[in-house]
Amino acid sequence: MTESRVDVTASGRNDDELVDGSWWTGVARSMPILFGYIPVGFAFGVLALQAGLSPLNTVLMSLMVLGASSQLIAIQLLSTAVPILTVVLTTLLVNLRHMLMSASLSPHLRSWRRFEIALFAYGLTDEAFALHSMQIAEGRLRRAEAIAIDIMSHASWVFGTWLGVAAGDLIDNVRFLALDYALQAMFIILIVLQIRNRSQILVVAVAGALSMMLIMSGVAYWNVVIATIVGSTLGTVVERWTKNTSS
Repeated sequence: MTESRVDVTASGRNDDELVDGSWWTGVARSMPILFGYIPVGFAFGVLALQAGLSPLNTVLMSLMVLGASSQLIAIQLLSTAVPILTVVLTTLLVNLRHMLMSASLSPHLRSWRRFEIALFAYGLTDEAFALHSMQIAEGRLRRAEAIAIDIMSHASWVFGTWLGVAAGDLIDNVRFLALDYALQAMFIILIVLQIRNRSQILVVAVAGALSMMLIMSGVAYWNVVIATIVGSTLGTVVERWTKNTSS
């Protein structure tokens, strides 16, 4: 086993390209996301048809946009016949948090090839970011595992959407199933799995409380972005203060 690893590495291939199970580890780690995305994607597919989107456009929206919250908001706006520019700008605003997530992960992608970065970025979501953060906490962002997580997450969302489109004519209302809660519950679980010390508990508590306060104050859409920025800044300050104190 050791000899084969040395031979492959010597040939110029990266450790992540070895058949070391990292791809299947990523598939296994993505299972919680799959169980959350499929039912929510199903709900989106049904709601999109009810809002007037064609089956093809509904599936293409999940295939090309991949933003659970932004897609659901876009469907709500389309159902009220608001101008298309408003839909585009609102979706962009909701997805601004992806810039923060990408900035956080970019230092760990310096050795990746461009098509690998593009493939990884295409499937990056909040839940996938949570799993990638766990990878980084364990040592490094393994390429095959990270890409597998993003691909499986994207595929499950598209599959869930397709199921919703296929069953759209049979279901008039999906709200009684409370499928929208699956996404929040899944993300809470992923956040809890990442918490390792009191500083992280503080950051999560402050960001969550601030987001709720902003919502109650009527600050829609911006609440996630503002809470993320404040939480990230607080986490950086606490981490640096902890290191300076310990040294």
